[in-house]
Amino acid sequence: MGKEDGFLLYERKDNTVRPPLERIHDFHEFHVPLNTEERRKQGARCMNCGVPYCQSALKIKGMVTGCPLHNLIPEWNDEIYRGNPSHALARLLKTSPFPEFTSRVCPALCEKACLCGVNEEPVTVHENEYYIIESAFANGLMEPRIPKTRSGKKIAVIGAGPSGLAAADRLNQRGHSVEVFEREDRAGGLMMYGIPNMKLEKSVIDRRIALMKQEGVVFHFNSDVGKTIKAEELKKNFDAVILACGAKQARSLNLPDQDKTEGVYFAVDFLKSTTRSLLDENLKEGTYISAKKKHVVIVGGGDTGNDCVATCIRHGCTSVTQIEMMPCPPKERAADNPWPEWPKILKTDYGQQEAIALFHQDPRIYETTIDSLVTEKGKLKAVKTVKVRFENRKLVKVEGSEKTLPCDLLIIAAGFIGCESYTPDAFHAKLGQRHTVQTEEGSYHVADNLFTAGDMHRGQSLVVWAIVEGRECAREVDQYLMGYTNL
Repeated sequence: MGKEDGFLLYERKDNTVRPPLERIHDFHEFHVPLNTEERRKQGARCMNCGVPYCQSALKIKGMVTGCPLHNLIPEWNDEIYRGNPSHALARLLKTSPFPEFTSRVCPALCEKACLCGVNEEPVTVHENEYYIIESAFANGLMEPRIPKTRSGKKIAVIGAGPSGLAAADRLNQRGHSVEVFEREDRAGGLMMYGIPNMKLEKSVIDRRIALMKQEGVVFHFNSDVGKTIKAEELKKNFDAVILACGAKQARSLNLPDQDKTEGVYFAVDFLKSTTRSLLDENLKEGTYISAKKKHVVIVGGGDTGNDCVATCIRHGCTSVTQIEMMPCPPKERAADNPWPEWPKILKTDYGQQEAIALFHQDPRIYETTIDSLVTEKGKLKAVKTVKVRFENRKLVKVEGSEKTLPCDLLIIAAGFIGCESYTPDAFHAKLGQRHTVQTEEGSYHVADNLFTAGDMHRGQSLVVWAIVEGRECAREVDQYLMGYTNL
């Protein structure tokens, strides 16, 4: 610990952000990093606790607080303070294969468990991680790590999302030959087509894939296993196969005529269309699902719903409303929600901040759902909403609370209900109650030489958990292939 009293001397200072009314005119990341001297002060705030809860991943009341990757946070915070970027990078990469992803899209479970957060503001762990990895890329520290020897074992990874990439990276570094099969035209999974550029520029993903290719990982795009590629051929030609296809089956509202109504879309399709158009057509009119001059209603109060709010604003929507079934969280911690539990408090994210700045009101409406659609000649014109409450864990509609909202575009961001079944079906893998691939508890092994990881294994979750799953699955695959493992 380099600065024993750093947490007493320096206050938390976050990266600055471009003003909402400025940034809504483009799709670029909008955080402006601190300079090196200021970042060193933020590293100095780390207390080097005797028990570093920040890296513990404690499960309390069904929710995790602390880093699931068990990142060595106090160690690399100390190296930031001391001005040792290469040492900080070495400690970060020991546990985290893709810090450029997690430092952008992870909700910072580490900071929620930071001991500084008991009485003051927690350490800027998230932004410190971003500083380390981006400085490393900028200064030429991120060079290809090419294995010196190869094991002679071949592994197929199905899916190039964070879990598949994490498994491929770790197994390749072990010396196995890894080929990744991805049905889309680019790698990244939902990081590529489900998370907007404002949170994760796609050049960041491309940069990592280029590095993995140099290290020996082979990628096959537009390769849809179970449709254009036969599962049996992969099982025959590879020593092990990992299913890491995600959980992309969207949750429906099951409204009458929902599938027949023009103007109703799932969030994953809406966001994907914008990202694909930005990459291929520079958002050319007619190449994406547009919210321009439309009254938009978004169902879902989570991160994806917020991303849809921000995207619609950049399209030039007339209005945007975000509907959430659950009650509004408290603005401050309740007495029954003490540190280091995950803070169950109201968060106003970047999209909602932009809506407030543009339309002068928070777009969110709580304890509400869509009751029915109002259409005209098959086109959506409005939605009828109704207030709801939970009684004995059952959703109950409140009589007399119905309202009609103008709506030309309805976006359903209600999460996912599991994986698409055609790929696991092709491998004769069984699906469980959560519509995920079944394995023994604590294992990633399906049967024979077949394994699974990520959302396809655990259900819809965070990018950081997908990376954890990929790394742990890789360890089990290595044990299967070699009879032992040093991973």
